[in-house]
Amino acid sequence: MKILILNGPNLNLLGTREPSIYGNINFSDFLIELKAKFPKAQIEHFQSNREGDLIDKLHEVGFFYDGIVFNAGAYSHTSIALADAIKAIATQVVEVHISNTAQRESYRHHSFLSAVCRGTITGFGLNSYTLGVQSFYE
Repeated sequence: MKILILNGPNLNLLGTREPSIYGNINFSDFLIELKAKFPKAQIEHFQSNREGDLIDKLHEVGFFYDGIVFNAGAYSHTSIALADAIKAIATQVVEVHISNTAQRESYRHHSFLSAVCRGTITGFGLNSYTLGVQSFYE
């Protein structure tokens, strides 16, 4: 099984960015743990702060991978272009968020991506990614 973890803006700062919301573990360390939990999966990771790079990556893998676990960060709440890119590909996408966006600022309550994703997982910290990967095994 081939799965892409796709991270959007500011997620390169996990471990240092607002640890009260996002925790104090950097994503590289977490990714090692995640891969160990799913040894039969080929899990790859891509992160970009640029919307176009995220769209390009969706197009690149969206017809060949078994699943995409996508944390688009703030782009979830603003990007119709990312929603269109998800609609255009064959690979199923699970939207994840580290924090519970419904408990945060009102502008974070709506995601343009949720309606075009297989499902949405929010509020379980980095374990949201674990649940996202696990969803492709069911």
